[in-house]
Amino acid sequence: MLGFGLFLRRLFRRRIVLIGALILLVLIVVALAAPWISPFDPNAVRVARRLRPPSAVNWFGTDEYGRDVLSRIIYGSRASLGIGASVVMMSVACGTLLGILAGYFRRLDGPIMRVIDAFMALPDILLAIFLVAVLGASATNVVLALAIVYTPRVARVVRASTLVVRELPFVEAARALGVSTWRIMSVHVLLNVTSPVLVQATFIFAYAVLAEAGLSFLGAGVPQEVPTWGTMIAASQSFSDQAIWLVVFPGLAIVLAALSLQLVGDGLRDMLDPKLRKSL
Repeated sequence: MLGFGLFLRRLFRRRIVLIGALILLVLIVVALAAPWISPFDPNAVRVARRLRPPSAVNWFGTDEYGRDVLSRIIYGSRASLGIGASVVMMSVACGTLLGILAGYFRRLDGPIMRVIDAFMALPDILLAIFLVAVLGASATNVVLALAIVYTPRVARVVRASTLVVRELPFVEAARALGVSTWRIMSVHVLLNVTSPVLVQATFIFAYAVLAEAGLSFLGAGVPQEVPTWGTMIAASQSFSDQAIWLVVFPGLAIVLAALSLQLVGDGLRDMLDPKLRKSL
């Protein structure tokens, strides 16, 4: 196995991947340190300062209630990135389990994959809107809905890798030595499907951030009183012609988060794929 230092050097050999990782690191630090770096209370209403343009006091301006846009973006990063991370954890856990079961047990392959194909036949955003409409609009239900939407992506990737791994000599040797099936799946198979799952997780993180913003913009996601980048853009629709900063800055935060995750995902894919690694 590669040492961690060597792995990082190879991963960040491409400068664009390093830039993406630095942007992502800054966003994560901002989200974690929000209570200490936010200049104002994100929910403090100051009607006298409503719709003020960016200035030395309010760097990103104020919204229709006089709330500081920069503070709301900082706190919104906690919700937006938190929802994305929660979606990744749930979809990776469920998708990995389903993918290994489908790939290792031939009898389960057909039923599991037919259900997964049925979910993947539906457009992601429409399926998410339907699930949130059924479950109700809340941060928890948005996470659950998006996890259901993206679990099939992980399951298909894991299944494909499991079909290859289960036929390798070391797995056959483990069977011959009497190693239990569950130990083979949890040790030998799981460790060898980690790389594609890790790459897929970074892309799902980006998709989840974008999907949460889209759901909130359509009014089918997180309630408006919860500051997320999507709810900020949704609430600013009526004022976008006179206060363009209400749309630009939250939108820029969404773009930076999605772009950085995509860049890191591309770098991991190139690093972990043997065919692509040879060309680097």
